Amino acid sequence: MTSATDTSVRFDLREIPNISPPQMYTAIAERTAGGLEQIRLPSGHAAAHLMSYADVHKVLTDLTFARAETNVDDGPTFLPTIMPTEMLLNLDHPDHGRLKGFVSSAYSAATIARRIPSVQRVLDAAVADLRTQHAAGGADLVGTLLDPLTIGVNVDYLGIPTSDISYFRHLSREMQLAHDTDVPQLLEDFWTLYTYIGDLVAGRRPVESGLISDLLAARDTVSPPVTDGEYAAILLGSLVGGDQNILSVVTKIAYVALARPELWNHLVDNPDEIPAAVEELLRLLPLGRISTFPRVTTTEVTLEHGVLYPGDVVYADAHEANRDAAVYPDPWTVDVRRSGRRHLQFGYGMHHCMGAALARMEIVEVLGRLTSEFPGLRLAVDPAEVEFETGVLVHRPVSLPVTW
Repeated sequence: MTSATDTSVRFDLREIPNISPPQMYTAIAERTAGGLEQIRLPSGHAAAHLMSYADVHKVLTDLTFARAETNVDDGPTFLPTIMPTEMLLNLDHPDHGRLKGFVSSAYSAATIARRIPSVQRVLDAAVADLRTQHAAGGADLVGTLLDPLTIGVNVDYLGIPTSDISYFRHLSREMQLAHDTDVPQLLEDFWTLYTYIGDLVAGRRPVESGLISDLLAARDTVSPPVTDGEYAAILLGSLVGGDQNILSVVTKIAYVALARPELWNHLVDNPDEIPAAVEELLRLLPLGRISTFPRVTTTEVTLEHGVLYPGDVVYADAHEANRDAAVYPDPWTVDVRRSGRRHLQFGYGMHHCMGAALARMEIVEVLGRLTSEFPGLRLAVDPAEVEFETGVLVHRPVSLPVTW
């Protein structure tokens, strides 16, 4: 093991196999009228490709950029189909602020911190299962611990009966791993899931004590009151993002930590540095193949590297911004004691990820528990043998065979 007196752990993330998913766009040689680099989106539209931290941050914090204009038939998009217009990620100011205000306190850092006992209860059972599986001759960290954790914590918070998991979870998984190879099946699965959520909101399916019932009781606290359609759209993000997105991030972070034993050992010896290590890995590990959704420019905006004009489609690439050498020296180097600007993994400004505090809390709790319970945890296979699954919105290991 490393010594507690070691000052840092540093390595190039690109040395770890399969970390970076394939891109969904292609470069265009011609620049925009404002001198910015361009890419071609899967929808066929050209978009200004912003890659510096300063430019991406400016767009993410500017309320004049429009999301709703991209979520239309034949609009500029990465996705094979449009999404419900009421979803927070598709709303613009001021509609976004009204609904975000309705639900934001439920996902604040203070509120989420009170969910730690729930995470620990799920971990108790999962750790016991992992030990049993290991004693029987093999253990999979994803299937036995990480996968049950994210869904268990999420349904407990939302108040969804655990008996419903077998009905809806494969649908939310397909939503995040969807490809454009079978759009009719994708749409069928999506609307089955959306109908299920609508049934929860309308009382056609039972819910237990939790966030769903709490927010239903509070829907008249905003003006105008939250409609069933708006509430269903909010819950779609909570149901899918609070499970599948967190699962994708925590599996990759666990994979990196186990693929580099010096990092795992450092976290074992320095548990107080787990939160900082999580932030550094969040900075570098993409959730999936895209980092933000396209926006449309509505007013002229001068950026560090050019000008955007009204009507320009823009892709503010947070992945590239998080690797901007001007902000993060040696940007691909994992440095568990790095300091500096806040990363943009969860977005910024109006569309900052609602579940960021939940993701951070779960990942820190998982790493804390695993490093204390299994200080000798190791991958049971070479990192290059770990299989990944990749969709439009997520990229993650299918399994993590481990031993100790």
